[in-house]
Amino acid sequence: MDKQTFTEMLQSKFKMVRTEAGYTQDSMSQTIGLSKKTLVQIEKERILPNWTTCISLCALFRDSEVLTNSFGGDPLELAQVISRGHCVYPNYDGEAVYWEDLDRKNGFRLQYNKSNKIYRVLNDSNRPVHASYIEREIRTYFVRQTDLQPV
Repeated sequence: MDKQTFTEMLQSKFKMVRTEAGYTQDSMSQTIGLSKKTLVQIEKERILPNWTTCISLCALFRDSEVLTNSFGGDPLELAQVISRGHCVYPNYDGEAVYWEDLDRKNGFRLQYNKSNKIYRVLNDSNRPVHASYIEREIRTYFVRQTDLQPV
């Protein structure tokens, strides 16, 4: 797939991604960094999003089922391969300095980042599965996930 094809596919999925996420045109335009007028033009397929807008959509909505199903996997990974010719998977060995474990249960870990002040939940494969600035939200998610898992 080349940039043109990728961009055209994203253009055709913009509105579906927005509605899937429950965003209004106003909130989506603010999140992506576009004017509402530009967003409307993209959604009506009158203009193509630029590459930066495509990357923003893929990064901010990489958990979108619409995008995942359209591209057969992680849209940001595909964008990186298209743009750079390869994909780099970061090695986060040094990040342990910043993260503090708050709780562990059934293979899941609840962590807090002392530097950027976000919370996250890691699964039993040590992969982040959810993150938030709101402690109550992340604790609720953690409890729901750990209560679903057999002991």
